[in-house]
Amino acid sequence: MSPDRPPVVRFGAAYYPEYQRTTDSDRDFRLMREAGFTVIRVGESVWSTWEPEEGRFDLDWLEATLDAAHANGIGVVLGTPTYAVPMWLARRHPEIAAAPATGTRVQWGARQEMDFTHGAYRHYADRVIRAVVTRYRDHPAVIGYQVDNEPGFRLLLNDSVFEQFKDRLRQQYGSVDRLNEEWGLVYWSHRLTTWDDLWRPDGNLQPQYDLAWRRFQADLVTGFIGWQADLVRELVGPGPFITTCISYEQPGIEDVDLSARLDIASGNAYYEMEDGLVHPSSAPRSSGPMGWIVRGAWAVAQLGDLMYSSKQAPFLVTETNAGSIGFSMINQTPYDGQWKQAAWMLVSRGARMIEYWHWNTLPYGAETYWGGVLPHSGEPGRAYRELAELGADLATAGAAFEDAEPDYDIAVLYDSDSKFALGAQSPVATPGAFTDPESYRRIISSFTRGIFDAKRQERLVRPQQLLPSRGASVPPTDAAARFPVLIVPALYTAADEDLDFLADYARAGGHLVVGPRTAYGDHEGRARAERQPARLAELAGVWYDEAANPPAPMVLDFADGFPSAGTGIDYLQGLEVDGADVLARYVHPHFRRWAAITTRAANAGRITVVGVIPDQDLARSLAEWLAPRPVSGWVTLDASVTASSSTDGNGRTVTVLHNWGWDDAIAIAPAPLDDLLRGDTFAPGEHVRLGPWDVRVLRSVGLDRKETSE
Repeated sequence: MSPDRPPVVRFGAAYYPEYQRTTDSDRDFRLMREAGFTVIRVGESVWSTWEPEEGRFDLDWLEATLDAAHANGIGVVLGTPTYAVPMWLARRHPEIAAAPATGTRVQWGARQEMDFTHGAYRHYADRVIRAVVTRYRDHPAVIGYQVDNEPGFRLLLNDSVFEQFKDRLRQQYGSVDRLNEEWGLVYWSHRLTTWDDLWRPDGNLQPQYDLAWRRFQADLVTGFIGWQADLVRELVGPGPFITTCISYEQPGIEDVDLSARLDIASGNAYYEMEDGLVHPSSAPRSSGPMGWIVRGAWAVAQLGDLMYSSKQAPFLVTETNAGSIGFSMINQTPYDGQWKQAAWMLVSRGARMIEYWHWNTLPYGAETYWGGVLPHSGEPGRAYRELAELGADLATAGAAFEDAEPDYDIAVLYDSDSKFALGAQSPVATPGAFTDPESYRRIISSFTRGIFDAKRQERLVRPQQLLPSRGASVPPTDAAARFPVLIVPALYTAADEDLDFLADYARAGGHLVVGPRTAYGDHEGRARAERQPARLAELAGVWYDEAANPPAPMVLDFADGFPSAGTGIDYLQGLEVDGADVLARYVHPHFRRWAAITTRAANAGRITVVGVIPDQDLARSLAEWLAPRPVSGWVTLDASVTASSSTDGNGRTVTVLHNWGWDDAIAIAPAPLDDLLRGDTFAPGEHVRLGPWDVRVLRSVGLDRKETSE
């Protein structure tokens, strides 16, 4: 690679010399260079270092770090330090504290304790951003900017925020009478006479209110990050990229809208190591991907797909495991090979930067035991050695992904808005609560985990990129051609035109798979007063008006020719057949009157209705039925082997082959292949061998996949 040409996949870590009691930057950068580092992230967490006292800036302390990075060929992502407020600002302006509940202020001592909408906070944030960015905008090491960090950490209940919410409702609905009608506030005597009658959200149980509140909070975060991004653009002009670090499970995030304000999407990719990456795995889906640490190889792949879907474009991993993650009681040591496996999985799904958090393990603070590339001793150990090997591998093979797009067998519609709505109206329960705030992700991950288990690949698609009410203008014929199979689980907040679009997609030749609770609600989250699935029932040849939460997995009887296995769990719909073919029925003295899964041709396409949340076996077999021949073309003789493929601009496939287990494994080459890391070549039908926790990067030779498959 030319020294003047940036690497396709940047590789590095967050670097905080200011956190170390003793720092040897010459040694640090020598080790980074030898490990193949091409990027570091700096500066985002230390406002009080940039501005020790109000109006007194210390801006020169970082220059030596940037100079050293540039001298060693390492690019720098410079962060704006706005998510960790200095104590002098908290002391002078206690009114900027965030309110987690009405009349209660967050206590200081952690981070993100502020109301980021407050005018005083914005004044000081604007000033420190301008000071830091202006000081270093001409430094040749700076390749990009990260504004803030992990936004959307909490929902704000400050008085001023609540008043902003009421202003928004006035603008949106125009009158109290219309709000009463749209939200159904006749219920339980919640009808408003004036805007001041609107109650606080703390104890609210009215679902339309909750949905509006969640949308509003996400818009506040999008506006805040967009404000910072616009300010940095004003200061630096074209050239460096602008992003933020998204923690995708945060309650205040709508990542598609937020990422639209940025040049590239970025996010955290934290995962359980050790046996957490074993595949196949029977670990319950409740263990991931629900929190900020995901569990399972399938969940790492899905996290990459989620980041890609934010802009339907390559993304940056701004933080991922360098060692144990979390606090002192969370201790894991990855098996040899697992760092490489996770990194290459993310690259195969579209990552163009792998950045570890962080370089030096901290000697103090809340994250003292969050492992860095170097341990507390500062002496390079196993983590450094394996990551250095990964750095060399990325330098060798990363360029193969320059214009490569991740392949997929099945598209899945993922909707943050329905996630908000079903947090208040979930069809499944969680102990000790009226509802399950994770119900949407539980439903959708049941389907997506099955895709991975079936050794197929997914593409997450977002409503803003497909549905007309969310601003998309995709003709149904184009959607059917691009996404021949589209699973739509739990699309609860759908407008009429969205459901009509899905019907037209099926008529145009697409295979529409309607999952539980899809087409049940309207844009306000109100239940539709028509047979379900609304506006799709006639075309699908099936409808339902009864549902249940079975106390045990529901055994199913499958039709001949439908090679399926498994059970329905947690929630089921009683499907009444009106022209559809029955693929599965419930085996139960009461529920056997109903179908569980049906299918029907719809002009050039098809609609399949899945009336249950599938267990792991059912989801896997359903994916195999929907996509009988995996697009990757790989045949894997061992269950632990998966293939994640991309197609480059020349029609060549680039496949990352994984073995997620302790035994040697074999896959069968689908085409002539070059191993980009080991120099091996393979003929079609030849065995490709993998060792325990092994990964190989292979590119097709000469012919594209379509030609080789023929």
